Amino acid sequence: MSIKLIIFDFDGTLGDTRRNIVTTMQMTIKELQLPSRTEAECASTIGLPLAGCFRTLFPDIQDELIPQCAETYRRIFNENLQKITPEAFPGVVKTLKALKEQGFALTIASSRSRNSLTELTRDMGIADYISYLIGADDVKDAKPKPEPVLKTLAAMHFDANETLVVGDMAVDILMGANAGTKTCGVTWGNGSVKELQEAGADYIIDRMEDLINFSLSDVEQ
Repeated sequence: MSIKLIIFDFDGTLGDTRRNIVTTMQMTIKELQLPSRTEAECASTIGLPLAGCFRTLFPDIQDELIPQCAETYRRIFNENLQKITPEAFPGVVKTLKALKEQGFALTIASSRSRNSLTELTRDMGIADYISYLIGADDVKDAKPKPEPVLKTLAAMHFDANETLVVGDMAVDILMGANAGTKTCGVTWGNGSVKELQEAGADYIIDRMEDLINFSLSDVEQ
């Protein structure tokens, strides 16, 4: 069966938000007087829900502190948007437009909130190409569990064998694989090629435009 639906991750795949995320995470850690973490340590958590980010960075953190961490992060992130404007990666707008014109259904499954996704896709000029958004607040079991993909399939009325999940982190690839879809890793985000390969990505691309000439209709399921 040919690919008809493409589910994209957002951070590190469509949107270049690494600087925003790392800066916000480090400011949150400082404000809450938690032990400092490096840029690499903060970046390694991109793609996880906020609770997962803080639990990864601070394995011994008390559960009751997690909501405060998340609330502080969201406040600072919104404040930082006024100073650090995220942009779409090169080729993203052009590629989404081309894929939409070719008849593909395009959606996003992200670990950030739905409201944040709505605002960022609008500000980046890609909202018109996206048919469906699913954020961290829309699911009970986040990446790498398959729920974000399964909910998207149900809402969009496609089967897993008609779907390609595209992302920059191992959790994206595992999410797609756990739902039974084909998966494509991208090398311009926050995950390494090795991590994508070890997660079992079916394909790995180096430029967003590669999806246009990807022969998606010929992908074997």
